[in-house]
Amino acid sequence: MITVLTIMPKNRLLIIGTSGQLGQSIKNISGTYSSYDIKFSHREDLDLSDSNSITKFFQMNQFDIIINCAAYTAVDKAESEPELANQINHLAVKQLAEISNQQDAKLVHISTDYVFNGKQFRPYVETDNVEPKSVYGLTKLKGEQALLAIRPKNSIIIRTSWVYSEFGNNFVKTMVKLGAERDELNIIFDQIGTPTYANDLASAIMTIVNSNEFNKITFNSEIYHYSNEGVCSWFDFAKAILEESNIQCDISPIETKDYPTPAVRPHYSLLNKAKIKHSYNLSIPYWKNSLKNCLKVLKDEVK
Repeated sequence: MITVLTIMPKNRLLIIGTSGQLGQSIKNISGTYSSYDIKFSHREDLDLSDSNSITKFFQMNQFDIIINCAAYTAVDKAESEPELANQINHLAVKQLAEISNQQDAKLVHISTDYVFNGKQFRPYVETDNVEPKSVYGLTKLKGEQALLAIRPKNSIIIRTSWVYSEFGNNFVKTMVKLGAERDELNIIFDQIGTPTYANDLASAIMTIVNSNEFNKITFNSEIYHYSNEGVCSWFDFAKAILEESNIQCDISPIETKDYPTPAVRPHYSLLNKAKIKHSYNLSIPYWKNSLKNCLKVLKDEVK
């Protein structure tokens, strides 16, 4: 008797935004997910600021799953570049939703806590009213709305906050650098939220993609919230960074009004994670523990 082995094709998975913090974090753990044929796109291949680039890329490539980690994230600069921010955060997402329909690909899109006005005093749930106060927040919200309108099935949106990692430029690396250079720093204390270690978010995304729920033939598109556990201000965050790094630098708390910026940021943007934890059986690390992990990686890289 001849035994015929049937080899099932791997799901083709695309990561958009490979050079960003989250994209690099997913790439860092991708070896664990050998059951997927993963393609990491770069701006040279797929440029979300150019609709023609998007069209051409997907004419040449077909996927089962698309994870969009790319975004225009320069919050203050977006105030003076609204058209570019809108193209990347809204119109490109709309185009990705249309392509997902055409290719019957499941879509994971990353959004932000900046869709909220920050005037609430309990953690935001996914169904709370949205009222962005910045161009960045508005364009991200329009991207969410376009995706859900075009792709009401087989897509998920994950709103996150205060992302940092060992990659690229972020608050953690800036504090380590400035703390080592200066004797004192002034840090805002009246903006409250939770830091998100990109590695934790990357692991959560891949857990979701690998789940039975996500791999159903069809499911209703949903919004979820994800950040690390706990709550802090930027002042608390900076103090923890320097203490964990053994950097001697005096930090003084200041109000938002004492550090004016072009974009208005929410004073309170704590995210309620109950929905994503229940839906995908996720265990989310406490922010200080994740901060220690990130700083250890950065310290080891310096050695």
